[in-house]
Amino acid sequence: MKILVVGSGGREHAICWKIAQSKKVEKIYCAPGNAGIAEYAECVNIGAMELEKLADFAEEKQIDLTVIGMDDPLVAGVVDVFEARGLRVFGPRKNAAILEGSKAFSKDLMKKYNIPTAGYEVFNSPEAALAYLETAKLPIVLKADGLALGKGVLICNTLEEAKEGVKSLMTDKQFGSAGDRIVIEEFMTGREVSVLSFVDGKTIRIMTSAQDHKRAKDGDQGLNTGGMGTFSPSPFYTAEVDEFCKKYIYQATVDAMAAEGREFKGIIFFGLMLTPNGPRVLEYNARFGDPETQVVLPRMKNDIVEVFEACVDGTLDQIELDFADNAAVCVVLASDGYPEKYDKGFEITGFENFKDKDGYYVFHAGTKFNDGKIVTNGGRVLGVTALGTDLKDARANAYKATDWIDFANKYKRNDIGKAIDEA
Repeated sequence: MKILVVGSGGREHAICWKIAQSKKVEKIYCAPGNAGIAEYAECVNIGAMELEKLADFAEEKQIDLTVIGMDDPLVAGVVDVFEARGLRVFGPRKNAAILEGSKAFSKDLMKKYNIPTAGYEVFNSPEAALAYLETAKLPIVLKADGLALGKGVLICNTLEEAKEGVKSLMTDKQFGSAGDRIVIEEFMTGREVSVLSFVDGKTIRIMTSAQDHKRAKDGDQGLNTGGMGTFSPSPFYTAEVDEFCKKYIYQATVDAMAAEGREFKGIIFFGLMLTPNGPRVLEYNARFGDPETQVVLPRMKNDIVEVFEACVDGTLDQIELDFADNAAVCVVLASDGYPEKYDKGFEITGFENFKDKDGYYVFHAGTKFNDGKIVTNGGRVLGVTALGTDLKDARANAYKATDWIDFANKYKRNDIGKAIDEA
């Protein structure tokens, strides 16, 4: 098979790495890819949002399956473009990707089908939002309705913070049109857990659990980022939590989308909050999480291409997912200053330290080639992942491995997976 992967981050690197292990695959392309992905795939200079060009390329190269890694092209309808040309593609159609593309849609869906989530209201104007805040209970959460690179969520402890948040999202357009409409929802407390799943329209198969760290600085301080590290499995995702979610959340979401005429095929990422009153859905994503993918896929035993095909063909009921009885921790190496201002273009050294070391991986997020050298090309540069017999072992291994890599403005959080000690 010839496979095309769309995207350029650590998630897509992990996907390409996993696809390369399949005996069914003879050639991998990635558009646009990055310096690390180039080890497994031929990188193609086509942007993830150049939907027609991507389809042209798939036709020209007679691609057997295209895997969409990123949210933007999914929400924009890349799957519809491919299917209209008779091309096989893994991911939800535009009318299903709205599950991630609109926070208001997903909240309304959960309310309609009794899927447990936080109480909320939707606002189309800053004036209405500000008036609501005058009597709202604090702290409170503001969410941009549209896609905002994982950063469009503001937790506001005071009325002044909340008002400033409305101004930032709706008036100043910090995230562009994503803030034309906002969701204001109750603040929930508890552990956050990420659960990825494969879906074929009717059947859902749950992957192993993970937990992301969104804040830029140690102790969950600083600004929200796309993710500074993650671990898998989550010790807080117990058998009781799993049973509850399977009964009230997972299949219920797949069935709700089908009932709405929005058959979902692809990945549903469940962002959960384990509250004192039981699990609640924080958010849905319509694709693999990043960096969650970088700890989930190294633990997955299945041939991922067979799972992708089962989702496309509606035969996922014939697949059982199998994950190793171990643990994984990923620590993101970022450019100092991320997610605000940072320099790039610095040479990265130390990749040879990962050669022939079983259970240690370095996934590229923001890198490129420059005069034959690999240099930094983004805020999140690399994801250093390590396996271990348990989470503490994996955490020690991952932090050890972060010292194997060097570049000028290297920055990392030092407490990824610290919550493990509290489990």
